Amino acid sequence: MSITEHELKIELEGIEDPDIGEDIVSLGLINDVTIEDETARISLALNAPYAPSEMELGNRIREVVSEAGLTADLRAHVGSEHGFDDEVLPRVRNVIAVSSGKGGVGKTTIAANLAAGLEKRGAMVGLLDADIHGPNVPRILPVESEPGVTPSEDIVPPRSDGVRVISMGFMMEDEDDPAILRGPMVNKFMLKFLEGVEWGRLDYLIVDLPPGTGDATLNLLQSMPVTGSVVVTTPQEMALDDTRKGIQMFNKHDTPVLGVVENMSSFVCPSCGDEHGLFGTEGAQTIVDKYDIPLLGQIPIHPDFGAEGSEGALVKDDSSPVQETVEEFVAEVSDRIGEVNRRTVAKNVGSGEPDNALPTETED
Repeated sequence: MSITEHELKIELEGIEDPDIGEDIVSLGLINDVTIEDETARISLALNAPYAPSEMELGNRIREVVSEAGLTADLRAHVGSEHGFDDEVLPRVRNVIAVSSGKGGVGKTTIAANLAAGLEKRGAMVGLLDADIHGPNVPRILPVESEPGVTPSEDIVPPRSDGVRVISMGFMMEDEDDPAILRGPMVNKFMLKFLEGVEWGRLDYLIVDLPPGTGDATLNLLQSMPVTGSVVVTTPQEMALDDTRKGIQMFNKHDTPVLGVVENMSSFVCPSCGDEHGLFGTEGAQTIVDKYDIPLLGQIPIHPDFGAEGSEGALVKDDSSPVQETVEEFVAEVSDRIGEVNRRTVAKNVGSGEPDNALPTETED
């Protein structure tokens, strides 16, 4: 006798979320289970495509379904019934803000590598260069064409490999021209980038925020449904002081801080292999201890990473010795996005049965 849908759901209660520590059914991560023609079609409230932790959850579910003698057909969907706002950027699953308390810490390099790394994992990714006065993304991710325009005058972002990119740099006649804009004009450009860009369907939109905690950053946080923020710092005390201010800004605006990445954390001598903390050691650790947030990665100084004259994102270069460190950072960010989203589902759905009248789903 074949297993029933109710019995299969009971079996799925044996799968524990690795980050939250409760079973996926109680957390409300199972939208619906139907069985037809020896196939179990399961809708999951997962929203971080290609995140290692969610891919592992999918594998565990397939194992349980297989043990029940069925073939698994897994799909993922979250929406307003789970507490997710889809009015702004409705076709974007996750918005990740990359910020820094001050300039010069490698924020744009981190944002570009995060975008390229997520795309390399298989996700559909966009990168919004919101640093209006210092639009450097095109230097790191060279695009393949100029921006296009739809009949409705929306901007079509060009691509750098698979990453869709929009930057103020595309609006300049010369890349060295300064963007001399006052507050209202900055807000006008940012509104156009948010509402007037045909991003298509994205798993992740990476937003390279302006440095600091000024009006431009605050306006963006109030305009976008930010899933979480990545805060970039270096080990110097001045950078750490400004990083603390940035974290407090996100906390005041109820924006989850995914964690801190420490750039220029050390220098590894190419001759002897010794590691040197040129700007101090364990600087970011003091931040993560104080605010109880994860350390997403420590990226050393290396000519491949943000060096003058380098082209393209390091994460694309499998031959680089820093490659593994960067890819681990990318995986950690996607895992944190997944955890934040699943906690949101658990908070809004709890142990109750979620609404099964779902819109169009996408394959996990």
